[in-house]
Amino acid sequence: MKHAFQVQVGPVAFRIGSAWRQPVDALERLYRAYPKPRGICDYTVRLEPARPWRKWLRPSVMIAGDFTLPEAAPLPLPLGLLAAEMGMNLQLALGERRFLLLHAATVERDGRALILTGESGAGKSTLATLLGSDGWRFMGDEFALIEPETGLAHPFPRPSSLKNESIAEAMAVIDPAQFGPLLANTPKGDIRHVVPSAHALGAMGKPAAPALILFPRFGLSEAARPVPPSEAFVRLTQASTNYVTLGERGFSALTNLVEGIPSVALDYPDMPTARRMIEDLWSAL
Repeated sequence: MKHAFQVQVGPVAFRIGSAWRQPVDALERLYRAYPKPRGICDYTVRLEPARPWRKWLRPSVMIAGDFTLPEAAPLPLPLGLLAAEMGMNLQLALGERRFLLLHAATVERDGRALILTGESGAGKSTLATLLGSDGWRFMGDEFALIEPETGLAHPFPRPSSLKNESIAEAMAVIDPAQFGPLLANTPKGDIRHVVPSAHALGAMGKPAAPALILFPRFGLSEAARPVPPSEAFVRLTQASTNYVTLGERGFSALTNLVEGIPSVALDYPDMPTARRMIEDLWSAL
């Protein structure tokens, strides 16, 4: 395509082509601290007009690439950055075979990884972003990449995607220079990305051994209960985009993960409470 951008995020390299310059400029700004791929990219995303005339008349962006969802609705050009991010997620979700993918956020401390997974609105992105600004290494907020052969979690530290009220909460404690542009009135409300710290980006090649799985739920009274491996296994199969595709490798990787480390369901009313509960659980490992 006429305009192109490439980026390396952990073990994954992307090439994004666009019919417009604006999304590529936004990607260049947001990912300015990330390295460029050294070889051929793993996945390609294309941002193209829904119809030829929609490049100029009420421009709308369709997400295409190695993998597509034909029924996906186009986004207006001002949300081209969001379309690019969604396209990157789509390629990895449908195409990845090296790692077991879990829809989860991950942070690391002392070589051990904490995995947070739950339904949309559970607060995992916000928690990972805030923890990443306060003594933890941010490893990603969209996918946890579990290597089946070793059980290690590999970093995938794309800029975290914060929504609505969580934006102001993060801006109160994180350097404004780390924030991307405000994307207003998206299908999920207001969105703003937070670029990980230099430490997190510098350690993109360092995996960590999972030590704890949390299933957070926001807006509830404080409570924590152990989750047995059988329940954790079922929950994580539902949180994985490629568990079935990996077959026996996926089954073995997920079995070893849930049998090897504790899992806890965590209900919390606000972020300070959640962070205190996480620190208490981590200290008790």
